[in-house]
Amino acid sequence: MVIDLNVYYTCGLAVLVLMLGEWIKNKSAVLRKFCIPVPVIGGLVFTVLATILYSAGVCEFKFDGVLKDLFSLAFYAGIGFTASITVLRKGGIKVFKYLVIAVLAVVLQNALGVGVASLLGINPLIGLATGSIPMTGGHGTSATFAPELEALGLSGASTIALAAATFGLVAGSLIGGPVGRYLAEKKCGLSPLQRKAMEKAATVSADKTALTEKDFLAATYQILLAMALGSIISVLLKKTGLSFPASVGAMLASALFTNIADVVPKIKIRHEAINIIGNISLLLFLAITMMTMKLWQLVDLAIPMIILLVCQVVLMVLIAIFVTFPLMGKDFTAAMMASGHCGFGLGAVPTAMANMKTLSDTYGESPEAFFIVPLVGSLFINFFNSIVITVFMNIAI
Repeated sequence: MVIDLNVYYTCGLAVLVLMLGEWIKNKSAVLRKFCIPVPVIGGLVFTVLATILYSAGVCEFKFDGVLKDLFSLAFYAGIGFTASITVLRKGGIKVFKYLVIAVLAVVLQNALGVGVASLLGINPLIGLATGSIPMTGGHGTSATFAPELEALGLSGASTIALAAATFGLVAGSLIGGPVGRYLAEKKCGLSPLQRKAMEKAATVSADKTALTEKDFLAATYQILLAMALGSIISVLLKKTGLSFPASVGAMLASALFTNIADVVPKIKIRHEAINIIGNISLLLFLAITMMTMKLWQLVDLAIPMIILLVCQVVLMVLIAIFVTFPLMGKDFTAAMMASGHCGFGLGAVPTAMANMKTLSDTYGESPEAFFIVPLVGSLFINFFNSIVITVFMNIAI
């Protein structure tokens, strides 16, 4: 029996999945510790149930994914609004260095994925589906690029990428702390709490006014205009003969808007409202995507996927210790940033922040690390990651 859910039932079920995920996470200290996203938790519960029902021959669910694409574009348009050249310049040379390292890691993740997949004799696109798409990109990027990989011939791309992203979240949490501790103690010569005497940098909290209906209205207009312009950009990009997901066009359009606003004072980008709309869109987008995972498609890929994912973890450890740490200064701040890189390089920025918070509680503060890591990990790297992924997609086919 096939249960065909229209767009309204699909969205309603996505909300229930989010509510279930929130409830489970609130009850589980382990899930909170590893910073597992709510839609991943609820979505996995549902997709496991759906897999059991499918395997038992009871029923199969089919969903209407029209609004999933809308939520995806809204989220990525929101990311593009953060790609301000002015903000990047204000961060100083360390931000540029950290961004270059993060982009290098993205390139290596994809090169490793494609290379190992070729050695294993499997589709190179599987290597991409376990490369920077789920590792640096996380669940959001996985869900966005999966349809592109499927269009290129990779069956079950969404399930592969999302499963890899979930693995990455846990792996990033598990290795970030040990890597940071090793660097702090063995390379920096620190002992727990030794740095507590270090004076904390002064922090200035900006006054935040309550958001109004006008803010959200303007933010909605800006996102929709970016999505519309992005669609035109995507059409033009595809005329080059290369494969570009719609998300790239949306990000380029919103990045154009935000950089114009930086030099035209009369134009105001409603960043806070855009962030809220983008986050809500991401939650719904991920919930729908996780619900549609078909776990039974992973049976034949179990061993190759394990090999590919273990290789990615080893690569991230090597990058953190031998690239991120020395290039960022070989000090405790560099150790913190290396630990953070393990977090968002394999999972997400919340994982990176959790890793650094653990080190901070043990060895002392590093305000610089807490500024640079989320700036690069949550703002800029997604933009560059999408570009690198697009290049590799066109190379791998």
